[in-house]
Amino acid sequence: MYGALWRVLPGPVWLRIIILVVLFVAVVAALFTWVFPYVDSFIVDQNVTVGDE
Repeated sequence: MYGALWRVLPGPVWLRIIILVVLFVAVVAALFTWVFPYVDSFIVDQNVTVGDE
């Protein structure tokens, strides 16, 4: 999988690394912006506490 992705990317090694970093940051940003809040709406809040005080 990673070898196939590496071969598909254009340019020299330094450009491929920059492209991969930009793609990684974009995926993480999309997850935190849209995916995680959407999934959070389906998770039931249980209000768990630790200890009996």
